[in-house]
This record gives sequence, structure tokens and C-alpha cells, in this order.
Amino acid sequence: MTPLTRRELLKKAVVLTAGSSVYLGSYAIPGPFSSGDKTRVVLIRDKDLLDSGGKIVPSVMEDMLNKALCSLYGVSSASEAWKKVAGPADVVGVKSNVWRFLPTPPELEAAIEKGLLQAGVKKGNISIRDRGVLDDPVFQKATALINTRPMRTHYWSGVGSLIKNYIMFDPNPPKYHPDTCADLAKLWELPIVKNKTRLNILVMVTPLFHGSGPHHFNEEYTWPYNGIIVGTDPVAVDSVGLRIIQAKRKQFFGDDRPLNPPAKHIYLADTRHHLGTADPDKIDLVTMGWADNQLV
Repeated sequence: MTPLTRRELLKKAVVLTAGSSVYLGSYAIPGPFSSGDKTRVVLIRDKDLLDSGGKIVPSVMEDMLNKALCSLYGVSSASEAWKKVAGPADVVGVKSNVWRFLPTPPELEAAIEKGLLQAGVKKGNISIRDRGVLDDPVFQKATALINTRPMRTHYWSGVGSLIKNYIMFDPNPPKYHPDTCADLAKLWELPIVKNKTRLNILVMVTPLFHGSGPHHFNEEYTWPYNGIIVGTDPVAVDSVGLRIIQAKRKQFFGDDRPLNPPAKHIYLADTRHHLGTADPDKIDLVTMGWADNQLV
């Protein structure tokens, strides 16, 4: 018998159900998935992203982002790529994340702002925020959004990633907590958000792959992955990031150790809410740069 490929194993992984909840083991992906053409996701890494003190080198981050965008949009220059994201007529809100242990890197925020300015967006029409977006005049009139945050494990939702990053667009975030945040994709139907997101950037510089309890953080459970994942589909980007987190957990612990709680909101964003695709067969994953211990 021919051995199964890793992708085939993904699809054959056991999914245990309890009531309406889907329990996702390591690499378990429930189906069926949304139909449609493949969506491109770009993973780029650079072994020189962090200096000897563990700080991000701004020029390397900017270069990574620009190269990833060129690949995502199929163009040859950063200026062309940024014009695919926004233009002079746009008002752009950049939704970041300020969690004190693992915030969106300011070096990435600066690179995003620089790219938008080069595309002709007026400086006064750009705002980079996390909390307070509902009261921010730029976000209130935004024609375009860029969504960016680091990947980490999360007490309520399994992982905190791009889909969840829009929770501050609702004045009552706790209402999304039931059933391990299964329906976070509903956030993307809010009028302030709906159909405005041009770009998603999942930060994988030093991801957090394990923890327990609210607001947990232990540096032992981070590692220098030195990457970012970009795409126009937040579900596809999140699903690639989740596969890396799950692979790292297996590598670190020596066994398939499921996230607790499971990050089922990512797959339900596909199967229940049709926000995007989580199916590896429908994701055109492009990998660039440093390939050591890529995990996907």
C-alpha cells in the first residue's frame, strides 16, 4: 500500500463531535469545505529578521513584506503591489493588536504605512489601531482595511489570529465567547468591516504555541520562526498559521497534543459562515525565503 501523504492524512484525521461542537485534534480538519478556486497565501521567512538581541531588523521586515506582496499579486515591484492594496481615494484602517506580550511589531506597522503612502494614500487617511477603533474617525469612514496581528494560543478560542482580530469592532466582545468562540466569523459581517479588508498579515516572528489560563504567556513556548503569512483570505491565512502551530506542538512535546480549546472557529468560518477556505487543497501556498524547520 502506498503511504498516505501529509495532506491525505490531514483529510483523514479523526474528528470527534460532542453535541454541536467539533473537537479538532492535531492536524484534524473537518469537512466538507467551501467550493471555489484556489486562494493564494504567501509564507515568507528570513533567518536574519531578528538581530543578536532578538529585535526585529526594520529593513528586513520591510523587504519581507514587499516580496510577499509581489508574490501575492503577481507583480514585479513593491510599488505595483501596494497599488493593488489601496490608492489615493482610499481611507485605510490598519487593525493591529496591542497585547503586551506579543503585539503587532511596530516595524511591520511602519512598513505598512510606508507602502500605503507610496501608493498615494494620504497620511491623514491612515490609522493604525487596535482598541478604540470604533471611535477612530479614520476607521469610521474607512474604505479599506488591513488586518494584522501575531499568531498565539488563546484561552477562549484556541488561537488568537486574524479572524479573531476584528473583535474590537463590536462594542460587546464577550458575546462571541460561547462555544469556544465558534462564530467569530460573524464579526466580518459588521457594517464597519464587511467587504473592506484588502490584506491580511499574520505575524509569525515569535509565535506562542502553548499556554493555559487567561492572558497566559511563557517565553519558553515561543520560538524564532521569523516569518509572516499574507493573503486576501483570512481563513486561508489562519489555517496555514494553525498548521504551523500544531506542527510545532508535536515537535516540542513529542506527540499530537490538541489545542485546548480547539481553534474550531477557523474551520467554521469556512463551513458555517463561508468567509473563506480552510481546505489545504484549495490554498495555493507559496513559500519564500528561509526554509529550515518550516513545519508546513
